[in-house]
Amino acid sequence: MTMMTPQPLDDDQQGDEEMLVPNSDSVEGPQPLVEGPLPMEEENAGILENQVLGELQASRFSWTIENFSRLNVKKLYSDVFAVGSYKWRVLIFPKGNNVNALSMYLDAADCATLPYGWNRNAQFRLAIVNQMDNKLTMKKDSQHQFNQREVDWGFTSFMPLSELYDTNKGYLMNDTCIVEADVAVREVNDYWIYDSKKETGFVGLKNQGATCYMNSLLQTLYHIPYFRKAVYHMPTTENDNPTGSIPLALQSLFYKLQYHDTSVATKELTKSFGWDTYDSFMQHDVQELNRVLSEKLEDKMKGTVVEGTIQKLFEGNHMNYIECINVDFKSTRKESFYDLQLDVKGCKDVYASFDKYVEVERLEGDNKYHAEGHGMQDAKKGVLFIDFPPVLQLQLKRFEYDFMRDTMVKINDRYEFPLELDLDRDNGKYLSPDADRSIRNLYILHSVLVHSGGVQGGHYYAFIRPKLSDLWYKFDDERVTKEDVERALEEQYGGEEEFPQTNPGYNNTPFKFTKCSNAYMLVYIRVSDKDKIICDVDEKDIAEHLQIRLKKEQEEKEDKRRYKAQAHLYTIIKVARDEDLKEQIGKDAYFDLVDHDKVRNFRIQKQMRFNIFKEEVAKEFGIPVQFQRFWMWAKRQNHTYRPNRPLTPQDEAQAVGSFREISSKVHGAELKLFLEVEFGLDLQSIPLPEITKDDILLFFKLYDPEKEELRYAGRLLVKGTAKPIEILSKLNEMAGFAPDEEIELFEEIKFEPSVMCECLHKRASFLSSQIENGDIICFQKRPSDKWKDKIRFPDVPSYLEYVKNRQVVHVRTLERPREDAFSLELAKNHTYDDVVEKIAQQLGVEDPSKIRLTPHNCYSQQPKPNPIKYRSVDHLQDMLMHHNQISDILYYEVLDIPLPELQCIKNLKVAFHHATKDEAAVVNIRLPKQSTVGDVLNEIKKKVELSQPNAELRLLEVFCHKIYKIFPILEKIENINDQYWTLRAEEIPEEEKNLGPNDHLIHVYHFTKEVSQNQVQVQNFGDPFLLVIHEGETLADVKLRIQKKLQVQDEEFSKWNFALLSLGCPEYLEDSNVVSSRFQVQRIEVYGVWKQYLGLEHSVTTPKRAYTIVNQTRHTLDHQAVRISN
Repeated sequence: MTMMTPQPLDDDQQGDEEMLVPNSDSVEGPQPLVEGPLPMEEENAGILENQVLGELQASRFSWTIENFSRLNVKKLYSDVFAVGSYKWRVLIFPKGNNVNALSMYLDAADCATLPYGWNRNAQFRLAIVNQMDNKLTMKKDSQHQFNQREVDWGFTSFMPLSELYDTNKGYLMNDTCIVEADVAVREVNDYWIYDSKKETGFVGLKNQGATCYMNSLLQTLYHIPYFRKAVYHMPTTENDNPTGSIPLALQSLFYKLQYHDTSVATKELTKSFGWDTYDSFMQHDVQELNRVLSEKLEDKMKGTVVEGTIQKLFEGNHMNYIECINVDFKSTRKESFYDLQLDVKGCKDVYASFDKYVEVERLEGDNKYHAEGHGMQDAKKGVLFIDFPPVLQLQLKRFEYDFMRDTMVKINDRYEFPLELDLDRDNGKYLSPDADRSIRNLYILHSVLVHSGGVQGGHYYAFIRPKLSDLWYKFDDERVTKEDVERALEEQYGGEEEFPQTNPGYNNTPFKFTKCSNAYMLVYIRVSDKDKIICDVDEKDIAEHLQIRLKKEQEEKEDKRRYKAQAHLYTIIKVARDEDLKEQIGKDAYFDLVDHDKVRNFRIQKQMRFNIFKEEVAKEFGIPVQFQRFWMWAKRQNHTYRPNRPLTPQDEAQAVGSFREISSKVHGAELKLFLEVEFGLDLQSIPLPEITKDDILLFFKLYDPEKEELRYAGRLLVKGTAKPIEILSKLNEMAGFAPDEEIELFEEIKFEPSVMCECLHKRASFLSSQIENGDIICFQKRPSDKWKDKIRFPDVPSYLEYVKNRQVVHVRTLERPREDAFSLELAKNHTYDDVVEKIAQQLGVEDPSKIRLTPHNCYSQQPKPNPIKYRSVDHLQDMLMHHNQISDILYYEVLDIPLPELQCIKNLKVAFHHATKDEAAVVNIRLPKQSTVGDVLNEIKKKVELSQPNAELRLLEVFCHKIYKIFPILEKIENINDQYWTLRAEEIPEEEKNLGPNDHLIHVYHFTKEVSQNQVQVQNFGDPFLLVIHEGETLADVKLRIQKKLQVQDEEFSKWNFALLSLGCPEYLEDSNVVSSRFQVQRIEVYGVWKQYLGLEHSVTTPKRAYTIVNQTRHTLDHQAVRISN
């Protein structure tokens, strides 16, 4: 998933397992490290549109970094190394890129010198070498399309800093760290003339930012002709709007895919879903979208000629059963499905997944089944299929929750799927006794949807064979290419890929990469239904009104294309008139004179003479040519834009294209003009007065302080030697005032970056006041003393200052970040105190200091993660600014204590573990930053139930299911971090209070072993704890105490193994071993994971300990599900 909006880097980070570069303000998915615009899937697809991948080349680079712990830099680059013709380097953040983990990326070293539009594809593995045991080397794989927007890619949380800097772990030896990078690349050739329609007969879909998952699904559904025909036959009318009708939007999309020659946009369809821009930048799950869309279409088809199509195509049924072994009792339940979720982990192929799906579970022992009328009975439980659908959709469970890591992980294991799938195999072992055996359940593969990337983000595309022939096509957003069966099948199995070394004279042993691209969804079509499903779909299936509508759209698109192709022959002349100034000033515009985008414009051939153009103006406005005088606009140094000089007869005899304002510009040339016309008493145009070099054209605005209104009053030609006092009567006449009304004059000079509007001396000549053509003079009645103090803005300068700074702010609560609570008109120069006071007044909060504000992220359309500190910004404008963009949204919270007081307070979230209860209470502690750990423990005692009144507590730091620290009672809490580490408070057992001289306090952790990339790795899980070991105590004795402490049943406990672990290597213990003799004495206060611990090896189970929240105050955002609201 990638984003289209430009988004520089924020300080805030989210630690990730896979493929994360530094992110900004909760934007989901991989992001680039460098500041600047984020990549676009659409743009990347446009680059890919013109590429052919060449031969694969691979190499390994090793980087030795000495004095690693003494590095005093935020980031560090390696030397440049080459793989093929591409130059690379490794980038690391030794102290983490705003996370408590080493951050490491692969960087395109020569990006600054590469041509526009460059890109390169790479698979790579980054590693920190374990110098004590190479098997423990930390490795992570990824693949990425590098381009000018994404010059680096990698892992923000590569490995915890605590592990890296722990000298006992082996990653730092003699303060030296060794980094390795294995990189494999394919040379890329650019073919800018590639045409998907011409090469394949098909077109792609444009990506809106993160909609590749939707594009791959839509292409798959479109290429099921029976489904496409049903969509065409859904009733729609010519009065329907595609953005409000899902059937019409889908019909329009399918029509364009079928008949257009270029890639098709999906915005109409997503708007019909009720999605906004934010939804288009939120990547979702293909399976989730498939189900929601199917349900919505099924509902839309009800009562039409195509009712039931979704069920006919995709619905199958299976039977859940429980059958008693010793008595005649069987319970069954029929359930329908539109797709099947198949396990990938532990299964070599689709057949193995089906075997697992129908696997019989034995219900016996403590898990017996209660059969009605027979009591508790041994039983068999399982699933069998009653029937399969004509179109079988298989969702492969590539993503699973890992209890050991307490996170979602992607399963990249090799998983095979056949071209032909026989679900009648082994005498129909998947079928229920009630299944119709006359139906042959032989399926042929139609499409393979692929996910490339990791848990936090990635890219979707599809391999489809539309006619079920040997021709496969890859649909990757806008690009469609022909592919062979190997690319569609074998290369999407996942697993590992081995590459040979290519650097001569270097270690040429091959190395392996884990494939991050693999099949995620499979679509099979039953062979017996093939001819019915892969049917012909032509124009007779498409409603006439739809054809007319879409052909008209295509004609308009073609007109626009021709217009664009001929643009260099034409120019745009924008003509502003008094009528435009009257319409805009005081409504849309307050400064300068007019918005040229809102005036009448003419598209004129550049070779046309200007006096011929005047005839066009005469026809348009009804003003004879002889009564027209045009003025050229000019941009001044103070950034204002004013009429500057009248066109001469010599100017008007020229061709339009010869004007300097047009001829000096190659593209987008425009000519902006002001049309001066005089009208008589009968409102008919009359001859214009002659103009001399001494004449100045002035424009006048009238301000009404009582109504707070500004409007255009008119214009005058004045002599430069004349004085303002000489035209006062004319100005009063313009305004409708009495001839002798006292008025004040102000010159509007500029408005950027600040307003400059100064009083104009009435008795000084216009020339001496430096008044020139196009200047604006604002005037108003002289304010009387009686109402001067009652008016907010008594004069023009104060009113213009108000207009310049006024800002309507949409105020929202953090709990509902997408809904306006209310709006306020504020000023950009309002101080912090002004803003919180206005919001407090609106909310009825007496103390404004209890209002805490959070700024808005313009790119993610969400609150920024960090609130605004008390008086940390000077003005409202600073609050609304986000990377050179001005937002109009603020979020607020009402605190229970003033913000200045809160900022002197440390908030800690502590999990309290009761001595005898399974349930842990999460306690929110709020104390002054100078408080100690002892103060925290005393506060916890007030909030929780203790096993006894005088129980003593301690505070631990837990990370990755290991105890890293026991906090001293007197340690200050200011620097304790509960964001990345878990703080745990617990009662100190009595036996620990009186340790004998030969007793040991050891760490005990749960663990299991996992094979990853041909290496056995120890994975910890569950709650770690401390245990006293007495001198001479055997493992058998210790086991009894552990079983009692953990309350584990005998049968389960008998399966556990016990081991001494050091540096991740288990040494298994026997019951007769004396445990204390195996442990080295270690100080309790030591920071970091202990060198040794007692490991309890057993299968991973769901955590037994539940958590309740005590005094939770902060709101968290939930996962955004797919929604189709229309």
